[in-house]
Parts: sequence; structure tokens; C-alpha cells
Amino acid sequence: MKSISRRSFGAFAAGTIAVAASSPALGKQALQTPLQGEKYLFKRPRSNARPKVAMLTFPGLTLLDLVGPHTALSAHCDIHLVWKNTDAMMSDSGVILRADTLVEDCPSDLDILLIPGGPGQEELMRDDALLRFIADRGARAKYVTSVCSGALVLGSAGLLQGYEAATHWAAMDLLPLFGAKPVDQRVVKDRNRITGGGVTAGLDFGLALLAEIAGETVAKVQQLSMQYDPHPPFDTGTPAKAGPELTKEAIAWMVAGGIDMRKVSKEAASVMSQYTSNRLTN
Repeated sequence: MKSISRRSFGAFAAGTIAVAASSPALGKQALQTPLQGEKYLFKRPRSNARPKVAMLTFPGLTLLDLVGPHTALSAHCDIHLVWKNTDAMMSDSGVILRADTLVEDCPSDLDILLIPGGPGQEELMRDDALLRFIADRGARAKYVTSVCSGALVLGSAGLLQGYEAATHWAAMDLLPLFGAKPVDQRVVKDRNRITGGGVTAGLDFGLALLAEIAGETVAKVQQLSMQYDPHPPFDTGTPAKAGPELTKEAIAWMVAGGIDMRKVSKEAASVMSQYTSNRLTN
């Protein structure tokens, strides 16, 4: 993999627009007009008794990386969609969303810190202030997590050194740059680090994380309510199954936009040490 396009990981999830329509991805606090359909949202006021989750949002994120875990966790957690502002932003599939919590207002002690992936993360991996925020919250969070290429952002903040981790198959060989051991699984748990593979693995990840914090029965009920019983039309979801020709085509399609994720990862890894003083050791 030489570079990752604007469509990189997220375009795999082209069908997520319909899913997003049922998710409270638009930050209500940022809206000046009533939110259409708000009456259909399950009413779950934030509570001190519910786990606190911070999910980073950013322009150019892959929507399903966010919506998959959000769907699994939202009934059971208080979720903060965090970014530098509450302006409208566009995901890499074109869906518009907003954060509902500013970086400076994000709770200090989180149960879960989640970083999704997407081509917009190139800027995140070069953003000193944001990486310091991630390193700070990650140093105290009960669980430090990511989906897809969000693992590279955790790595940039020095949070994956010495840990096994998953990411999108096209970025697996970049994990060692950050001191992480790549594991080719949909969900990887190493102590308090839980990482998901590419895009659709966010659903598996979300349910595995829910089982971790609320118990297996709760997670099973959630899976049933989501009718998550996948039977994909093609058995080509990994390079090993797809074969070399389709894999070559997929890589060519992903690199078309010219964002060089390998270069960005090398740059981020070279300065990672400035964030590792906050690294968790549990």
C-alpha cells in the first residue's frame, strides 16, 4: 500500500447512509432549528451511572466506523461526539454530521475513548494539540479503542506501544511503526486496548465492547435487536478470500486520491515519543 485516497477505507461502507439516518450522529446542541425525527429517538438522558464514551468525530471520517459502534453502545452508554467545533462536517461518503461536545468540554475520566478511521485522519496524525488530547484522555480511560485506521491515530498518540492491535487490512503493516503488533482479526483485545478491523468490523467491535462493559447477555440482546446476522453476497471480504487480482484492484481504487498514509504514519511515528509520557501500562 503506497497511499490512501479520500475514499480510502470509508468507501467500503457506501451503504451506510441508510444506517446513519437512524443514528443520532447530528449533534443536537449545535443545531439552531428543531431536529427532524427527534421524536423517534429513544429518550436516554445522560446519567452518572452510565459509562462515559467519547467518540472522536472529524471531517472525512468513515461513517460506519462511527455508526457501527454507536448503534451497539448508544442504548447503554452516554456518548459524546467530540471535535474542535460544532460546525457541520462531511464524512467521506458525503453524509453531513456534527459533534455535540467540544474537545475542551470532553469529560476527563472516560470509560471508553474511541477513535474511528477515515481519510480525514491524515490531518489528525499531524495535529499536535489533538494528539495531546487523545494521549491525555487515553492515559485515564478504562478502555482505549479504535476502529479501522483509527488505530494509526492511537499509535500516533503513543497509545499502542507494546499492544496487539487490529486495523484495516491495507494498513496492517503500518502498525509496527508505532510499536504495535498487528493481529489479523475482526476484534483484538489486549488488556484495556480493544481495536477493530476495517469498517464493517466496527459492528463486531461494538458488540464485543458492549459485552465487556455490560455483560454478554446485554450484548446478545443488542445483537438480536439489530438483527446482526450477516450473510454477505460475496465471500471476498479479505485479501486471502478475494485473491490477488481483486486485491490489486481494491488497492488501486483506494490509492486513486493520492493521500500518502504510509508517509504520514512514518512522520507521526518519528515524533510519537512526545506523547508517550501519558501511556497507560495496565
